[in-house]
Amino acid sequence: MRILFLLRKEFLQLMRDKILMIVLFYAFTVMIYTAGKGVVLQVQKFPTIIKDESKSPKSRELISRFRKPYFKILGFVESDKEILEKLDKGEASMAIIIPSDFKRKLDKGKAKIQVIIDGTISMTATMAIFYVTEITRNYSLESFDISTLPGVKEKTRIKFNPNNLSSWFMSLLELFNMITMISLLITSAALIREKEHGTIEQLLITPVKSWEVFFAKIIPTVFVIGSLSLISLFLMIKGVFRVPVKGSIILFSIGNLLYIFTMASIGIAIATVVKNLSQAMMVIIAILVPILMISGAWSPPEAMHPVARYISLLSPMRYFLDFGYGVLLKGNSLKYVWKDILGIFSIGTIVLVFSALRFRKSFAK
Repeated sequence: MRILFLLRKEFLQLMRDKILMIVLFYAFTVMIYTAGKGVVLQVQKFPTIIKDESKSPKSRELISRFRKPYFKILGFVESDKEILEKLDKGEASMAIIIPSDFKRKLDKGKAKIQVIIDGTISMTATMAIFYVTEITRNYSLESFDISTLPGVKEKTRIKFNPNNLSSWFMSLLELFNMITMISLLITSAALIREKEHGTIEQLLITPVKSWEVFFAKIIPTVFVIGSLSLISLFLMIKGVFRVPVKGSIILFSIGNLLYIFTMASIGIAIATVVKNLSQAMMVIIAILVPILMISGAWSPPEAMHPVARYISLLSPMRYFLDFGYGVLLKGNSLKYVWKDILGIFSIGTIVLVFSALRFRKSFAK
């Protein structure tokens, strides 16, 4: 029964913290909306300038292929100096140069064009190059009669996100990020606040046990973040971004609660080794950045350096991302995600034991 009174106390503290309530609402609504709407991984309205030295029907036909929504033609230039000025000033991100002999060489199958791209933002530049390559390849094929030649007919099929919408990926990723960060922050901040105010010592001179206080700090976080993540899943992910949730909500909820418990345990561990909230924030940042970077969100583990790939096995978010995308987008059952659940459970168990021992050592009773 004692733990029930402790849980009631923790829930009341959470509900009375108006700033925290605003932060929670902001994290699971506005942050997810801005991530889904503000970050576009496709090439859209890529600012482009043209230098057409050929000025032929063939060159104009090629130029017409660079249309919206992928490219935005800012205008035509007459000199290389203008190209450099616009690229240096950031007024344009790509320049297409069509030589004067384009039509003559196209008839011989030897035409070339020059494309200059600002590679400052490498991801967008790489995708723009791919788009240009695809456009010029299709144009070349259409310029010749190849019906009598042997060839391979390609037909691309994209599974799970057929329209290749980055909003599906970014909104879900931001939801997973918020679950990770808020779970860490709430538990560590709650315990550190009691340490700074001296109330944790007052609490421990009562008949309650240290393990009861320990779990009373974690369980409210699991309940609150678990509930908010489900509300955000239906309200923002499914409602606003129209992401089809194909898998079992019950299975996702179980894995989600287990992951939140793991991150909350890490938050408790942090709170037991630091002296104040400012130190905790620095430690949390130092932990969060590697967790996010090696989680596989931006690059698959197979593409990482072998050392980073093995280190990523220690990141609970790596397993959670595979689990979340697998269940929600792919509709995977327990048969396909049990390894991810096992990874989260294994790391959670180790962290829980460490946190409990640190907590008992710091606030032994």
